[in-house]
Amino acid sequence: MIMYNENQLCERITSIYPDIGKCGIDIKVTYNQPEKAWVVHLEKGSHSLNHFLEMMDADKCMEGKQCVALGLEIAQLRKNVEGEQF
Repeated sequence: MIMYNENQLCERITSIYPDIGKCGIDIKVTYNQPEKAWVVHLEKGSHSLNHFLEMMDADKCMEGKQCVALGLEIAQLRKNVEGEQF
């Protein structure tokens, strides 16, 4: 089992998805004990979402592999934000 903290996971996610910072999406990572999963909170303007990142997926992220489900959430948030800018 890989041991890491919230900051390390957050840094890994932003290294895999560097456009999170570029497009100004605020990201916060916390561990949800009852769900036994990481919660990745993304926020941009009036849009926000919480994504539950299962331990297995978080481990893959930490190994430098893509976090596919999280990537889809990031893309959806970006689409919602860009749609609001018209």
